[in-house]
Amino acid sequence: MTGEVRVGVIDSGCPAGQALVAGRRFWLQDGRLCEGQLQPDPLGHGSAVVASLQREAAGVPLLLAQVFSDQSSTSALQVAAGLFWLAEQGVALVNLSLGLQQDRPVLRQACAEVQAAGVVLCASSPAQGTAVYPARYPGVIRITGDARCAPGQWSWLGSAQADFGGYVGARGQAGASLGCAAVAGRIAALMQAQPGLDRQQVCAWLKAHAAFSGPERRSMHDG
Repeated sequence: MTGEVRVGVIDSGCPAGQALVAGRRFWLQDGRLCEGQLQPDPLGHGSAVVASLQREAAGVPLLLAQVFSDQSSTSALQVAAGLFWLAEQGVALVNLSLGLQQDRPVLRQACAEVQAAGVVLCASSPAQGTAVYPARYPGVIRITGDARCAPGQWSWLGSAQADFGGYVGARGQAGASLGCAAVAGRIAALMQAQPGLDRQQVCAWLKAHAAFSGPERRSMHDG
């Protein structure tokens, strides 16, 4: 990997006026996968995720795959299509601040293929409860929110739920989503500074420089 490190985001959209390298919308219509131009963020979730990521990696070249419409639900097929499109655009890292309840072969295969091509995947995972996909797939860096973390900090959790925890802010949407974006931003900044790092090296660096080690000792509430 040489030159600039491109980062992909799969979410509901991005802030108005956001300068993107490229963007593509994926939706289902009558059971068929369709794709086209981006639309304004209907949920605000993607805009918050992008802001969290860019807080840690300002100016990173960003590409967006829009997979949510006016409801906070999407399909494995849409997410897989977004992954393949981002990989084709040459991203080194993809942030997936989303979680599907069921394992789907199309998404499992997409994650395996883009990782085999060298793309690092970060996905949100709830701090408690049932694990979700794609965070549960092999090789995906699992990230949740951690209320202990201040801006610029992250935690090494190494738990059944998540590998790392990130800053979630004082208020807002799902902690796991924003924590994931914050850590992904930190990874993006690291990859910009040290081109060529693979997933194992990234995780080793994050673990070595974490502000906290081990899960929080109190109950966490995360959406």
